[in-house]
Amino acid sequence: MKTAVNKFTLSLITTAILAAPAAFSAETEHGKGITEALSDSTVKVQLRARYEGVDQDNAKKDATALTLKSRITVNTGSYSNFSLGLEVDKVDALVDDYNSKTNGNTDYSVIADPQGTDVNQAFIKYANSGFSAVVGRQRVLHNNQRFVGGVGWRQNEQTYDGVRVEYKADKFSVDYSLIHNINGITSSDTKGDFHLANAKYNINKSHKIAGFAYLLDYAAFDQAKNSSSTFGALYKGKFGKFAVNASLASQSDNGNNLTSYSAMYINAEAAYNFGPVTVLGGYELLGSDDGVVAFNTPLATKHKFNGWADTFLATPKEGLQDVYLTAKGKVSGVKWAATYHDYSSDVESIDFGSELNLVATYQINKNYGVLVKAANYGSGDVDQPQVDTNKVWVQLTAKF
Repeated sequence: MKTAVNKFTLSLITTAILAAPAAFSAETEHGKGITEALSDSTVKVQLRARYEGVDQDNAKKDATALTLKSRITVNTGSYSNFSLGLEVDKVDALVDDYNSKTNGNTDYSVIADPQGTDVNQAFIKYANSGFSAVVGRQRVLHNNQRFVGGVGWRQNEQTYDGVRVEYKADKFSVDYSLIHNINGITSSDTKGDFHLANAKYNINKSHKIAGFAYLLDYAAFDQAKNSSSTFGALYKGKFGKFAVNASLASQSDNGNNLTSYSAMYINAEAAYNFGPVTVLGGYELLGSDDGVVAFNTPLATKHKFNGWADTFLATPKEGLQDVYLTAKGKVSGVKWAATYHDYSSDVESIDFGSELNLVATYQINKNYGVLVKAANYGSGDVDQPQVDTNKVWVQLTAKF
C-alpha cells in the first residue's frame, strides 16, 4: 500500500537520481564525479516466497498464506561524500486465507503479511572519516534488536523516517536517531517524537559492552500507553568455548502516557560449544509494576523473542518470565536449532504455558536458500487469554 508520503518520497529520490547528471553536465569536473558515482551504483534484487500455516484453539478459522516478497534495492556511489538509497518492496498473496490486519478477513487467524507495494527505504547519506548522517526512511537496528529493530521476519519490514547520525572510531561507536514516523509492517504510519540512542565499546575481540536510551512519545492518544523512557546496558563475552550475554534496563512512563509506572528488564544467557552442538540456557524478565502495567518493547523485532508463535507480542500486565533452553548445530550443510520456553508471570504466580520452536536452514548456493520452521505453544492457566497455537513455515529465498 502506497501512502501519499511514500509516493512523494519515491518521486523525490528518483528525480534526484535521474536529474543529477544533467544538473552538473555543464561543469566538467562535477559531471565526471556524478557519472562515476552513478557507475558505482549497485542494484540488488531479493525474492522471498513463504508458506505460513496457523492453527489456533479458538473460534478463528485456520489461516493459510502463500506470499511472495519482491524487493529491489538501489544504492548510488559516493559524490562529495553524499550518496542516495532507495528500496521498494512488493508483497503478493498467492493464497490469502488469513487475516493480514488490513484485508478484512477477521474470521481467520492473523498472519501479518498484507499485500501491497511500499517504499522500504529512501534516504540521502553523508559519510566521511567515521561520521555518517542519514536523512529519510531507513533501517535502524540496535544490538540484538530487543529494543529497536526492523521486524525483518515479516514480508514488509519496519523502517523509520527521520535523521540518524553515527560516529565510529577504533573500538567505540555512538548512534543517535531522531524519528518522527515509524513505517510499520502493515504499511501503517505511527507518528511521534522518538529518540533512539546507542553506544558500543569493544573492549577486545571477546568482550563488548553497550549502553542505550530510548525516549518514545507517541502522538496518537490510543498509542500513548507505549510512550516510555528506557535506559539500559548490555554485555557480550566469550571465554573460549563458553559465552555469556547479559542485559539490564529500567523503563518508566514518558510523554502523554496517562499511567505512571516503573518496570525492570533482565536478560541473562550462558552458552557452551560442545563441538557439533552448542547449548544455550537463558532467562528473560519483562517486569511488572504491581500487575498494572509491564515493561514493553514496541519497536523491537519481537518475533525473535519469547517464542515464534508470537503469543507475547504485547507483554501481559502481570509481566513475563521466560526460561529457555536452546540446542543448535550444523549437519551436512543444514543448520538446525531447537528451543524450549517456559513462561510465567512476574507477579501473581501465573502459569503462561510453554512452547517448542524448531528450525532448519540450508543455503543451496550464494543465491538460493531454504528454511523450514515450526512453533508449538501450549497455554497455561485456564483463566488466561492465551490459546494453544501451532505454526509452520516453508520459505525459499533468492538474492541477486
